[in-house]
Amino acid sequence: MQQTTIDRKDEKIKALLIGICLPDQDMAAREASIQELERLADTAGMATVGKRIQRREKKSPRTYAGEGFIEKCLEEAGEEGVDILIFDNDLTGSQARNIERMFSIEAIDRTEAILRIFHDHAKTKEARLQVRLAELKYELPRLRSMWTHLDRERFGSRAGAGVAFRGMGEKQSEKDRQRLQREIYDIEKAIDRIIRRIDTQRKRRERDCRNIGLVGYTNAGKSTLFNRLTHAHVLVEDRLFATLDSTARSLSPRSLNHGTLRNVVISDTVGFISNLPHHLIASFRATLREAENADLLLNVIDISDDHFESHMEEVDRVLREIGAGDIPQLLVFNKMDRADTAVMQRVRRNYPEAVLISASRGDRIENLLTEIHGRLNAPRQYRLSIPQSEQRAIHYAHSRGRILKTAYDGNLVKLTVEMGSREIRQLEAYVEEG
Repeated sequence: MQQTTIDRKDEKIKALLIGICLPDQDMAAREASIQELERLADTAGMATVGKRIQRREKKSPRTYAGEGFIEKCLEEAGEEGVDILIFDNDLTGSQARNIERMFSIEAIDRTEAILRIFHDHAKTKEARLQVRLAELKYELPRLRSMWTHLDRERFGSRAGAGVAFRGMGEKQSEKDRQRLQREIYDIEKAIDRIIRRIDTQRKRRERDCRNIGLVGYTNAGKSTLFNRLTHAHVLVEDRLFATLDSTARSLSPRSLNHGTLRNVVISDTVGFISNLPHHLIASFRATLREAENADLLLNVIDISDDHFESHMEEVDRVLREIGAGDIPQLLVFNKMDRADTAVMQRVRRNYPEAVLISASRGDRIENLLTEIHGRLNAPRQYRLSIPQSEQRAIHYAHSRGRILKTAYDGNLVKLTVEMGSREIRQLEAYVEEG
């Protein structure tokens, strides 16, 4: 991806943020989104010199926002100057190039801003591979329009010739597409090897350990809570996407106030954010693997954020997308020391089974540990369909669970069983959906 650079020493890149609000969209939601984009720009090392939202009936196919609106925004920036435009949406390759050509300024979108942050924060080989994969999947659909100027030039020189031929731009685009696809294939193979290693390590842990995954919106305080529970020293910053790698640790000795929590491993994961593209989520499947295979998810929510409920919806969407939507969750409302009393009362009323804590101050961590203990050891009901020939599985169900109902359907033994989340894993192949 093209990176913006400026010559002024120690001076931040100046970014102008632009969004649009369509008739079916809520302006308050668009304003919240562009405020979040400002935080993304700050994390990417840019200084926001203006935020503008245009009400439009539909998107401009050439420049997304209106050309006159963009020109007016740049004029209003005046002496401040603007080095880059960041759009609070996904731009097509042609839209970005049209804007750059018309206004002589670089234009990127929300996804590319996130990718730049990921690129800067990726420290391990695993994270760098996943970031590179996300970058390639972002670039691939934008290749086709990168070389159209070559076709225009060549067709112009052959005007009136009446000869159909494959343009130079199309040939170059095809070469680039094949190159990117080969690199995507190689990286996906490497990530597959990483995932196999992660799964092997997880299976070893499962013999003796329960697994907890920390998930949540970016900057909700997951890493702070992770450090509090494990006495690790994971980087904590008041910036988006401070954590890109999954880090696993055992509970610290001070957290072992329950004997049954002695063999618990907690994994911190990358934070989620609104409008996170599917390809970006898919690229981080190695990092999110711990969440997919957890016995319990701690969904950490920043209760001091005015938009925490919409953030909860976004986290649920991503969890469903990665196949972790059915894993038991414990809602952990963090930063209670910063929240209004009225907000906390509403949360207690609407989410009675949730836990309110302050990870930074250590408030109510004992309550959280007690709830984790209860969740990890609470049995659930499952319906099993086991072939009669699988006597070992049937015996396992009777010895490890409490049989509530038994029925027969042809060659199948139909069991309704109450069993712990760890024990049911041995019978996953026989669990009925729903």
